[in-house]
Amino acid sequence: MFEKYISKTAKSRALYERAKKVLPTGVSYSIRYFEPYPFYTVKAKGSKLYDVDGNEYVDFWLGHTVLILGHSHPAIIKAVKEQLENGTHYGTSHELEIALAEQVRKMVPTAEMTRFANSGTEANMYATRLARAYTGRSKIAKFEGGWHGGYDALHVGVKHPFDLPESAGLTAGATQDTILLPFNDLEGVQKRLKNKEIASIIIEPVLGAGGGISAEKEFLNGLREYCNKKGILLIFDEVITGFRLAPGGAEQYFSVKADITVFGKILGGGFPVGAFCGRAEVMERLDTRMYERPHYAFHGGTFTGNPISMTAGLTTLKLLEDGNLINELNKIGQKIREQLRKVFEAKGVDVQTIGAGSLFSVQFTKEEVKDVTAVFRADKKKLLDYHLALIANGVFFLPTHTGALSTTHTKEDVEKLFAETEKYAKSL
Repeated sequence: MFEKYISKTAKSRALYERAKKVLPTGVSYSIRYFEPYPFYTVKAKGSKLYDVDGNEYVDFWLGHTVLILGHSHPAIIKAVKEQLENGTHYGTSHELEIALAEQVRKMVPTAEMTRFANSGTEANMYATRLARAYTGRSKIAKFEGGWHGGYDALHVGVKHPFDLPESAGLTAGATQDTILLPFNDLEGVQKRLKNKEIASIIIEPVLGAGGGISAEKEFLNGLREYCNKKGILLIFDEVITGFRLAPGGAEQYFSVKADITVFGKILGGGFPVGAFCGRAEVMERLDTRMYERPHYAFHGGTFTGNPISMTAGLTTLKLLEDGNLINELNKIGQKIREQLRKVFEAKGVDVQTIGAGSLFSVQFTKEEVKDVTAVFRADKKKLLDYHLALIANGVFFLPTHTGALSTTHTKEDVEKLFAETEKYAKSL
């Protein structure tokens, strides 16, 4: 497998040797490294990536699940080119940020007001600060396996073992007010939060880094009721699921309302973005006209509301608004989960295919996967080997991560995934 990959990627290998001298691990984000070295993309169009050696890959990673309309969508390219002529960055207020916030509110009824940021990490950080300001409480809670970016207070309990720090440089003071909760286990949540005053509970409706596990609707409903009873703000981190599962995101898909919703990825149409939204009563705590220091929650950033990101995001959401594209992708996603399971089971390989909507993941285990501990017990080496085999044969998943669909994926793209999966299953 490595030999085939290496024989096809000589120029990428040379670039990686250069990269190691100026970039730690040779990459700009650690998860982008994989053995023996990453390939280097020179062009992307539709459902395809093209590397410096001229190899073509069917892309199921889609820029960290961002590109639901595929790479270089004509409508987005056209809109961005027009905006470029009017300026790349203003540092002042402009109509595009209003228009995108209005579009978000139109699609997500609980998003009465919105503030934009530059990434999901920023948006989660500011959403957590807002929840603390609104409730007057310090402690927050998150779930095992939940990934909410690099913000210190939420950068705990992402990988097993959960008591091991996720990074050097995280101080006890930064994480001491964060409580870790079991996913899809309402009784466990109530037990761990008993007699505690909590500002917010943040949850990914589908665990991204946690293996693609979907929350159970009954669990989310129970969590909503518990938060209502205890005066806790429920935060949906929809950086991945927002505008992918449904036009109204996970709130619409699961029929459960959040107090604060965090968006990113798809919202920027392929450009950097983050946002946190909620009902006016909560969001107004950001209003420096209504609250004086130290009673308001600060939020800011040089590139917040950047006109290029706003333009690309607005174009994207308008194309997704009626739900037709999303519904079709969800049907294909369900087909992929079913067919991948059948392919492996036909060869006697134990797998669980999980995910929701147009998100899908394979876990090599007999065990039902309802939480991240089950993902930890699954065969990670086999999953890595599977993804590396796909890459060597022109199908790209970021190794061990969740796959996603775009509207540009063709029947042939999906059939290639099935065919290469069957070859791998036979090899086992």
